[in-house]
Amino acid sequence: RIVTPRLALTTAEYFAYTREQHVFVILTDMSSYADALREVSAAREEVPGRRGYPGYMYTDLSTIYERAGRVEGRNGSITQFPILTMPNDDITHPIPDLTGYITEGQ
Repeated sequence: RIVTPRLALTTAEYFAYTREQHVFVILTDMSSYADALREVSAAREEVPGRRGYPGYMYTDLSTIYERAGRVEGRNGSITQFPILTMPNDDITHPIPDLTGYITEGQ
């Protein structure tokens, strides 16, 4: 669950920037990814942040979301479609809340 998003984006970067193709990446359930981060953080006995998620979750999610786009001088591109669940339709839950901040509410 932790390696999959980065592995998918590394593969996408190869096709986009080496083979100059347009790549569409669907990241299904980033909530599962964030839950895995929380489990690893708890196992490492790190100080938890909001609702038990690690304090570095914003930075971690942004390093994934910000890998979409184009590189100047290259013809390929990466379009990302991350999917998350909102537990109990709670928009203030850390995962959708941080995703909104990272993507500027888009």
